[in-house]
Amino acid sequence: MVAPGALRVVRCGGSALRGARAVFSADSKQVGQGAGGLRSAGYLLYVSGDFVKVYSVNTEETLRLMGGHADLVTGIQLNPHNHMQLYSCSLDGTIKLWDFMDGIPIKTFTVGTKLLALYTLASAEDSVFAVIPKKGERDTFQLVSVTLTKGAGQDLEGKELSVVLDGVGASMKHIAFGREGAYVVSVKDVDLQVYFFKRKLLNRFSLSTAKTKGGDNRFSCVVCHPKEDCIATGHADGKIRLWRNFHDKKEYTYSTLHWHHDIVMDLAFSIEGTRLLSGGVESVLVQWHNESSCQKDFLPRLGSPIEYISMSSDGDLCCTLHTDNRISIINSNLRFSRSIQGLIKSRDVKTGLVVDPRTKALVLNGEPGHLQFYSLQSDQQLFSLDIVQRQYIHQAGLKQSDLVKVAFSAQGTWLATVEESEEVTDPELQLKLWFYNEEIQSFELNTRINTPHDNHITDMCFRDMDELGDDSLILVTTGRDCVFKVWVMVEDTDPEAQQSVSWSCDFVGSYHNYQATNCCFSEDGSLLAVSFEETVTVWDSLTWDLKCTFCHPPGNIRNICFGRLTCSKYIIGATDYGFLCCWNLLTCALEWSAQLNVVVLQPDPLSEYIAAISWLSKESSLFVFKPNEPLPVYIQRNLCKDKILLAAFVPRDEPEITSSEKYPWLRKSQLFFLTDTQELMTLSTKSLEERLTPSSKQLAVEESLPVTPFSLLLGKHRHQQAQEDTDLGKLVVHNKQKQASPAVKELLHTPAHVLPSASFLCTIFINSLLISKEKKSAEEVADEVEMESEKAEDDSDEEDVTAMEQEDTSHMELLGEMTCKLSKSQEKELRKIRKMDYSWISAL
Repeated sequence: MVAPGALRVVRCGGSALRGARAVFSADSKQVGQGAGGLRSAGYLLYVSGDFVKVYSVNTEETLRLMGGHADLVTGIQLNPHNHMQLYSCSLDGTIKLWDFMDGIPIKTFTVGTKLLALYTLASAEDSVFAVIPKKGERDTFQLVSVTLTKGAGQDLEGKELSVVLDGVGASMKHIAFGREGAYVVSVKDVDLQVYFFKRKLLNRFSLSTAKTKGGDNRFSCVVCHPKEDCIATGHADGKIRLWRNFHDKKEYTYSTLHWHHDIVMDLAFSIEGTRLLSGGVESVLVQWHNESSCQKDFLPRLGSPIEYISMSSDGDLCCTLHTDNRISIINSNLRFSRSIQGLIKSRDVKTGLVVDPRTKALVLNGEPGHLQFYSLQSDQQLFSLDIVQRQYIHQAGLKQSDLVKVAFSAQGTWLATVEESEEVTDPELQLKLWFYNEEIQSFELNTRINTPHDNHITDMCFRDMDELGDDSLILVTTGRDCVFKVWVMVEDTDPEAQQSVSWSCDFVGSYHNYQATNCCFSEDGSLLAVSFEETVTVWDSLTWDLKCTFCHPPGNIRNICFGRLTCSKYIIGATDYGFLCCWNLLTCALEWSAQLNVVVLQPDPLSEYIAAISWLSKESSLFVFKPNEPLPVYIQRNLCKDKILLAAFVPRDEPEITSSEKYPWLRKSQLFFLTDTQELMTLSTKSLEERLTPSSKQLAVEESLPVTPFSLLLGKHRHQQAQEDTDLGKLVVHNKQKQASPAVKELLHTPAHVLPSASFLCTIFINSLLISKEKKSAEEVADEVEMESEKAEDDSDEEDVTAMEQEDTSHMELLGEMTCKLSKSQEKELRKIRKMDYSWISAL
């Protein structure tokens, strides 16, 4: 168990959406109205890393995020006996039963072994089917039946397993159940197995292993016809085979359909079985009619290879899960409807993790030649910007241009991008400057610079300081051509020019003909640091004079950054020989150094803290430090299983209060990092429930409550409270009600079918509404406040600043407006007037 408030590594999004086939909710005519006021039709349930998400097809928003598994979710299936419930399985060895309408886990069955796929049958009431690794054998898997133990508790055992098939494939696409659950089919390599449950008969069929005329008979996927005894299999060479009469080993037959030029990645029958859908690497959804090669329809240009295909229970919709983390929802007439785009898994994130100052979105490589803006809050792509503006051709060995560098100005109004061809010796380079257009809410290309350097560009950064004047915005690029260049904006004198300003080179600097590798500006923009192999050079950004140099051989400088705020006199550098160095700009000397193989050096833009991530002995470790302190403020060994390649501090919308005392470096910003498997992770002290139900989302839920007589009364009551006179006594009473509100909130927001009896809740509810008799009057509280304030003035010279910050000032905040308006003498006079008897006025 993790102690409360402990810092832990959590997947924060960006997980693969194609971990398993997605599931559509059942038809509304079958299940009616849900307990939470949501109709179950029109929802898509899909896997995202450790979570299961509920997406509304009608409103195009994610409604629920169900988390509870400790590892990747590998399969989801609707409960065939209750279509408002969902089964999920995970690599953590558990099967969970959910009420997905309310996002509540009902049961957790501990199996005790990794679960790789999940299947449910209507004929099996107390069991489900799962794929597990075979004990004692590597890369060998079994299909087993898992008996779900009945019991009153929430956590139950599910370790009663019975083997159904041996030697099955690990993917859920390699197993399918026949009509009415009469048989199960498994494919692996060139072998097909059919097991009949009632007869307990196993038939095996094998295809030729010889690859003739480009043919490859290996199985890639299998599905069963919903109405007939027919099996459809996909193959590595793009063929689809339809098997019949497989009850007999000798009399079986199959027919062949062929359109795909490469592997068939998934298949799906329509609900009636009259249509067959197939998808593969061509990014084309193919619809086959009546098992004929002549009658087929196509939906092309879906963006990336199709990994999974799912059908809705009424046949009106289907969805395709793609390798680039996209889900496409498609109508029955094969018309594209909408898509869910997660974090695109690009081949190589060359741009690094960059934060957009305008939207706080993470910006990195997306589709080839595109820049994706990824929202951390919604776990979806905000938009994609086409940088290269060329058609990308999916062909191995073809040299094409791609995006390699990105930088934003401080306000996010300017964006600089670098694209280069994949040629190693003589690359084709382009530097582009983009300006954000408020009218179209997107970036427009302002300046295109061909061959800005004679060799690869290694780094670039903006200087954007308002206090230095209007001409403070400059861009610096460094390259392997042994120079760094300064680019500035100039007014375009051509009256026919479309842009009023453009960018041009203003200065070129070098140092002993060494390759320039990194660059960064100081916090005030007055200094520019450029690393040249083993040396760090510091330049005056106004005159471009070389001020000083720092060197720490052996090893080239891998990363550099300036300190901020109270640590602005330091500059930090990491070498590729495993040293982290801190130099003092005032003394021009080495302040300290540590032997650490730093692969990521990331300063927090809002504080003095710097995060360094090292890689040693196949282990990533995190060190957080201030340059002026010799010891790190936080160390985390073995941060995650994978190697961390990139990291970024993202500013918070509001400062974090709960973790600020123990982890002050997380107060203003949150650290995100990307692994070599492109999993996006973060560090958090919040529990799972707190992370899944932020206050903003809770307010949105309250505002979306249906208009009922009770809600109207509640709204009227809240309105009356807001209009009441906010005198001291009422403020104190209101504060008491605020403290008791969690009990009422839990009562109002918990679904009725999971609440305890009313007799149990009555006492708690009534006590939460009572006001203590020991509550002091308004005048007594005011007197105490005045006495405390006078005492504070007398002892002000002796008080510590830290102690003042820790003092409880909740009552002072309530009196904030009153104490600002009235002096002490006026307060005393006001209390005397309040004590006077004005009853004689009623006789006039």
